[in-house]
This record gives sequence, structure tokens and C-alpha cells, in this order.
Amino acid sequence: MAVERVTALEVGSAIRLPRARVVPLSAPPSSYTAAVERYLTGAGIAKSSARIYRISLTTWGWMFVGEPAPTGPARRGAKPPLFPVAAIDDPVLTEVLAELAAARADEMDADTVNRELSIARKAIGWWQRQGWIACDPTIGIERRPAPPDRTKALAENQIAALWRLDVSLREKTCWKMLYESAARAEEVLCLNVEDLHPGDKRGRTLAKGGATEWIHWQSGTAQLLPRLIAGRTRGPLFLTGRKAPAGTPTLDVCPETGRARLSYRRAEEIFEENTRLLANPLASPDNVEDLDGWTLHRLRHSALTHDAEDGTSTPMLLARSRHASVRSLERYARPGVDAVARHVAERDPAARRRR
Repeated sequence: MAVERVTALEVGSAIRLPRARVVPLSAPPSSYTAAVERYLTGAGIAKSSARIYRISLTTWGWMFVGEPAPTGPARRGAKPPLFPVAAIDDPVLTEVLAELAAARADEMDADTVNRELSIARKAIGWWQRQGWIACDPTIGIERRPAPPDRTKALAENQIAALWRLDVSLREKTCWKMLYESAARAEEVLCLNVEDLHPGDKRGRTLAKGGATEWIHWQSGTAQLLPRLIAGRTRGPLFLTGRKAPAGTPTLDVCPETGRARLSYRRAEEIFEENTRLLANPLASPDNVEDLDGWTLHRLRHSALTHDAEDGTSTPMLLARSRHASVRSLERYARPGVDAVARHVAERDPAARRRR
């Protein structure tokens, strides 16, 4: 952002200094959608995070024009509104946004709402520094108190049951890679075929700031990958089952098949739907539509917890999880139910006497 100097004006015996005028560093983009893409590129958002940022900012796009963002099945295929990014400076928008954000917070979990708000404010700050907008209409919206993370690792028998599910090759490979690598779902879904080093059982991913990091997998994933890749040499590793719709970013389209990259949202839906009965073993299959399944994050959590239970050192857990601090790792190091049961059994005096 540049500030244009202005000449002082003398009014009577007093000197009035007019406000400095903000001069845009570059011409504002033609639309909000274009401004989002300029932000993702110009701010250096990592490829592994860009999809989540784009989805969150698209959600805000609806609210910036005074409409509630679509949720659930209605969201798929919904076309975001077209409007100039300068519309964000509308003075009445602040009050409208506060109402829409409050209504959305009643429908979504606190972590999602807070993440979307944080991403919106980062983008707004970047647009302000470019001189494209002057105001932040989210200024009065407060973060929602998030409940403590109560996510639990899956037991080993639950992981074994997961591998027995009759699902497609794509899902088998994705779930195996998530568990064996302990990687974040967005990192795995952003992998391209050319990022893989099958002989070394690892793949290259970009972290925040553009740093190169590696995720490592085991034999289960290694055995499935050749069938999934099926001779492809480039493009997204995990694909949808149909051609990419018009307007899909080039990076998210396979140049050899024309199919689109599998989105995080769709991958999460598929996993949740397929694990409902595993998550609720006493429920009747007739009531499956009313049940909740597991989240993809449970695979990462389980992998790190099982590593900790097996005695993996803290430095190795940090390297495997790619957390920056031990504090971030603490919730994964809680022993699971199987580990606690083994611990109690091993210290049972009666069991010791039988030895």
C-alpha cells in the first residue's frame, strides 16, 4: 500500500491537513473470486492449505453479499455470487455479517467457524495492504469458544475392521496412506503423482511458507498405489469419478484423464458414511442414516497415539506429525483403551503369580 502526499490547505487562520489517500499497489481485480485467487498466490499460501482457504473464502463470499452460505448437500455445485471486492467496504455490511455469522455459528462447530473467520481476516488484511479495500467488516465478530479436543484414537480392532470394509481402491489407498503416514488429510489429498517416490515409500508436500516436507508410508499403501496410479505420470493422485467441471483450477485437473482432484469435503463425507456402523456397533443397519461415523482426522490421531503407545520417542513423533511444539502433540500421546487395558493386565498380581 502506498500513501499519496497531499498539500496542506489553509482555512482562515487554521491549517487543515486532509487525510492521506491510499493508492493501490496494483489495479484491483475484477471480482471477489479473482481477489481470492490473487491473495492465495500473492500471500504465498501453501498448496496443501490453498484448498481449505478457497473453500472458507467462498463461504464468506456468500455472506459478503448478505446471503447465508449454503450448507450440506446444497453446497455442492452451488455457484458463488459475483461481485467486486470493493463491495466489502459497504458500511452496512458489518451489521449484516454479524447476524449471518451468528446464524452460521449455530449450525457449524466452533472450530470450523473460528477457522473460517481467521482465514477471512487474513485475506482482508492482505487486500487492505494492496489498497483494494479500506475496511474490515468482520471487526465486531467474536471467535466462538471451542470445546476441548475430546477426539480419541481408534482401537486396534477398529482399525482392523476398517480395512475389511468393501470400498473402492481409491478409498482403501487414501485411508491406508492417512493412517500409515499420520499425515493431515489435506496434505494427502493435495499430492500429485509426480510428488511420489514409490521406491522410498514417501511423497513430497509443501508446508506453510512453501517449505518442502515429506510424508512416509508403509507396505500397505505401497502395494495399493500402482493400481491406483494405473500408469499416470502426473496430475492429482486422488481423483473424482467424473470429468472436472468447467472453471476447475488447472492444478486440480488430471491432464491425462480430465478428472478432478478429490476434495477434502467429499473425502470426509465418504469416510463418515462408510464408518457409521463401525462407530456404532450396537446400532441397527436400518438406522444408519441417523448415525454419525468417524472423521478422517481420527486416522492421523490413531496413528500417532499408537506410535506413542509403542514407545516412539518424542522427537520422532514431532518429526512424523510435523508439529512445531511438544504441546501440540500432547493430545495424541494419551494412551488408548487397548494400551490402558494391557498396562493394567501386565501389573495384575494374579497374572504375575501365574508366570
